[in-house]
Amino acid sequence: MTGTTSRTLLLGTAGHIDHGKTSLVRLLTGADLDTLPEEKARGITIALGFTSLALPDGRQAALIDVPGHERLVRTMIAGATGLDAVLLVVSAVDGVMPQTREHLAILQLLGVEQGLVALTMADLVDDELLELAAADVEDTVRGTFLEGAPIIPTSTEDGRGRDALLGAIAGLAAPERDDSGPFRLPVDRAFSRPGFGTVVTGSSWSGTLRDGSTVTLLPEGREVRVRGMEVHGVKTDEAGPGRRVALNLAGVETDAVPRGTVVARGDLPCPHMVDVVYTHLASAEPLDDGASVRVLLGTAECIGRLHVAVDRDALVPGRTVPAQLRLDSPLPCLPGDRFIVRRTSPLETLGGGTVVDPWTRKMRRRDREAWGRDIDRLAKGDRLVWLERAGDLGLSPAEWKARGDGGGVQVADRVFAPKVLARLQGALVEALADFHVENPLALGAHRRELRRGRLGHLPEKLFDALVDRLAERSQVHVEGPMVRADGFRVALTSDQLGLRDALIASIAEAGLNGLSPKEIHALHPEPEVAALLRLVEDGGAAQQVAGIGWVSKGALDGLLTDVRGWFAGHDVLSPGEFKDLSSLTRKAAIPLLEWLDKNRYTAFGAEGRRTRGSRL
Repeated sequence: MTGTTSRTLLLGTAGHIDHGKTSLVRLLTGADLDTLPEEKARGITIALGFTSLALPDGRQAALIDVPGHERLVRTMIAGATGLDAVLLVVSAVDGVMPQTREHLAILQLLGVEQGLVALTMADLVDDELLELAAADVEDTVRGTFLEGAPIIPTSTEDGRGRDALLGAIAGLAAPERDDSGPFRLPVDRAFSRPGFGTVVTGSSWSGTLRDGSTVTLLPEGREVRVRGMEVHGVKTDEAGPGRRVALNLAGVETDAVPRGTVVARGDLPCPHMVDVVYTHLASAEPLDDGASVRVLLGTAECIGRLHVAVDRDALVPGRTVPAQLRLDSPLPCLPGDRFIVRRTSPLETLGGGTVVDPWTRKMRRRDREAWGRDIDRLAKGDRLVWLERAGDLGLSPAEWKARGDGGGVQVADRVFAPKVLARLQGALVEALADFHVENPLALGAHRRELRRGRLGHLPEKLFDALVDRLAERSQVHVEGPMVRADGFRVALTSDQLGLRDALIASIAEAGLNGLSPKEIHALHPEPEVAALLRLVEDGGAAQQVAGIGWVSKGALDGLLTDVRGWFAGHDVLSPGEFKDLSSLTRKAAIPLLEWLDKNRYTAFGAEGRRTRGSRL
């Protein structure tokens, strides 16, 4: 079931080191987020800091203070992923700096859509320099999600801009997020709390988790139990998406939950390769196809190679292309997740993009243009690509539901793309047509004769369902295990018609003693006799009786008349009485008695056969 949940605004700071982000948070909330001794000593934010912010309209916002130092960009990305809005902090003294531009580019790549700008240290410059700093910011944010956003001068010394900033933050939307998917919490911090054990924190991305649930630590796959949780610092029994969450995990040490771990409940792929839509920053140098890169998604970081799915051998600055990331370690992710790509050395941001297919397989170079078109289709919402990629075996309903559901065709316990199903049905019809050409006297093919060649890899259950599907649409006709094409009729030559009539005459002449296959082939050695016998049986002129062979319809009808007459005056028919009645030897009489039982004309009993009434 799909649902949505209202959320507290998740607001993050961003900007160059020493531009006053943490001081600004202190001005707004009164909280000092430089809590680590190393942060106090060095005067910079090293870890992510979190606090609540009371807004003028009575709502609460969760404020995330991220580090601005160039060497801590990974931590910045961890804090910025999943934000509802950003507070870009720029010093009025220094203006826009390289780290400001990098943070802004990362936020753009991560899909942040709203925010505002705080022009800090306004008390240290005159009005003219303040105007120049504001103009510098306007030029920098032009063409980004912050174009036209409020630029508010602030000062932690005299408190200017605080009310204006709070009012602007209150005007930012806290969008709703679907809470029906798997619960995901990328861990940005793990620590041990006396009396409780391991506690992990992070921003929940999707789904809902209840206290006491069993969760999986990905990508390791270890299962642990939640024995306590807090949302925005308040103890609770349930955590939804878009919140700051702390989880107390039972039976696990802190070093087993490093940053980059995802606490998950529900199915979440952990692929070594993903198809993506990638944007190479205009400010970045060209990058060779297949180059080694550093991939950051959520709080995770791994090394991989970036292969373009277009007909070129290098990534051009400013271009957006379909691509495939091949990773050295598994990366828990879902379609729509945003990621950042950095150079392995020296560390610099190259670009980023969106995960499109975490269930993909390895792209072959010769197929990369077609592969790229599939990625573009997926990026535009065409989910049938997943079914097309699954090929002749399709996906299970659970696998299809995990990809979004809807639009496929279910046959047996698999779901198919319409074009794939049409191809399979076409192959079956073609195989049946070939069978009729090769066996013109056969009334049809046995199902198992058709499940070979292009259809031989299909599981039996799926193949049978495919046959039944065609039968429902009158494209084939099914009689027991036999299948024939719609409109197929056996067409006999004059010689074959003569041989068929001769077979019928020979069988009729044998009476109830019948003719065994060996006897028939001795009388009629022609190669098409076996096929013609099936036609004779289909036409009702004769049938096979186990233990005897082929017996004519006339002889069997005569036998039924005699048996019916017997039971008109008797209750029981013994084997001896049947031999006398039919003038048969025991060798022929017993198989015919069994034939009567099998066809429910008579019922076997201790005293002999009794009639089944309506059948005679």
